[in-house]
Amino acid sequence: MIGLIRVFTTENPDILEQHGRIISEFYGVPVLSRCIPDQPLGIFDEESEAKALPKIIALGQSMEEEGCEVLVISCAADPAIDQLRKSVTIPVIGAGSAASLVALSYGQAVGVMGITEDAPAVLVQLLGSLIVGYNRPEGVTNTTDLLTETGRDKALAAAKALQEQGAQVILFACTGFSTIGLADVIRRELKVPVIDAVEAEGMFAANRYKQLRN
Repeated sequence: MIGLIRVFTTENPDILEQHGRIISEFYGVPVLSRCIPDQPLGIFDEESEAKALPKIIALGQSMEEEGCEVLVISCAADPAIDQLRKSVTIPVIGAGSAASLVALSYGQAVGVMGITEDAPAVLVQLLGSLIVGYNRPEGVTNTTDLLTETGRDKALAAAKALQEQGAQVILFACTGFSTIGLADVIRRELKVPVIDAVEAEGMFAANRYKQLRN
């Protein structure tokens, strides 16, 4: 199965398994979801990311021991990805690099949406001059802010602003946008392609998983 690591803490099984459900429904693969402990607000700055790194590595190692054949770090910053790859013997997919590679395949101007002050470094490194703008929804500073009606409205407004800046493709630099189902809303309202980081990570993980099973 695919092991999916959520980088925030929740006891709500629906929220915990949301990303895994998306991947299972899209690609027909089994997904086991786990979350790191003691971080209810997830990763939203350098301090919270540093705190999460050893937890991600330990969780990934544990999930390999549980029988997972591919791991996914379901966070667009790809936190701890290099360290985890060195700590396990199975493939590790990151949401940020996966989404960036999908964006590269479009070859069009990319507008990036996230919840941190700046776009994740992995996106900037891979996309470079294709990025025409970065926008954080007003008042949204962590993943839980997106779970409110106001957060969803502000996220849609942020996408509109990026489109006005010339973005031909919208890329989610936060997997929390997947949790609230924002991609379909933007696709419907703005008629613009949206690269959902969870859909992207799932595509790469599912392909790798199916290769390993054949």
